Amino acid sequence: MTQPTTFPLEVIDLKKNYGSFEAVRGLSFEVRAGEVFGLLGPNGAGKTTTISIVTTLEQATSGQVRVFGIDVAKNPLLVKRQFGVVHQEIINSGFFTVEELLQFQSGYHGLRRNGERIRYLLNKLGLYEHRDKRVKQLSGGMKRRLMIAKALVHSPRLLLLDEPTAGVDITLRENLWDFVRDLKREGIAVLLTTHYLEEAELLCDRVGIVNRGRLEAIGETSRIVHQFARKKVILDTRSSGRKEIFAPIEKPLGDILRDAGVDPMDLRDIQVEQGRLEDAFRRLLTGDKAAPAEGAKA
Repeated sequence: MTQPTTFPLEVIDLKKNYGSFEAVRGLSFEVRAGEVFGLLGPNGAGKTTTISIVTTLEQATSGQVRVFGIDVAKNPLLVKRQFGVVHQEIINSGFFTVEELLQFQSGYHGLRRNGERIRYLLNKLGLYEHRDKRVKQLSGGMKRRLMIAKALVHSPRLLLLDEPTAGVDITLRENLWDFVRDLKREGIAVLLTTHYLEEAELLCDRVGIVNRGRLEAIGETSRIVHQFARKKVILDTRSSGRKEIFAPIEKPLGDILRDAGVDPMDLRDIQVEQGRLEDAFRRLLTGDKAAPAEGAKA
């Protein structure tokens, strides 16, 4: 008999109310081993509330969350050993040094001899030479890296990243992207929330797009783009000048020209900009889930 799959994270019909306000309205998704899953949505969509429930900071109104098969509501202490989390807020740990903070966090998880893991994370995240600095002396970018090291100090197989690159420069952002890819190669499951949609498109194997507490779409990132985004075709014609045409990604260029009434011999130039996740995101938030409509703008 085939055993049911145990996912690193499974969210089942999750609901969270604050009085009469429904913050999360029936979310269901899973995060698989060795994948980066992006939970995307505008401010107030319910992303951070969902992460707060997963990490046992909040209790669900109804529904279920399981981490490696463990119900987070029934076994919160056991669940906390299974994941690491990086919250939006940057840590402020007073007079701890970088290394002391990681030693303290190791002790929180019952790890008295964790020096090798700490050194590995310090090196991996470019913090080793700063290990004796007080946390309060670090730049915002270094504090962000330290938060990730703190989340991984106990070697969890599930990492929750809530806006991990908010407010950091592009160089650090790209370094963190590389680190997340390394985690994926190690088989670690990553749940990512971000407002940087190019970041999500680069990193995420699958995405779920949330709006007003509801899941609008879920699937492989490339499929979401293919289904909901449009490509922009910019035509420069001799007879009528410049035209912009929006069309489904899969539509052949010849069909686009024919439907727009453009003679290929009349073209001076043509440019095609492929659809991106940002376009799909915007269309989903405006409620346009139908096959992308075509339009032309002269």
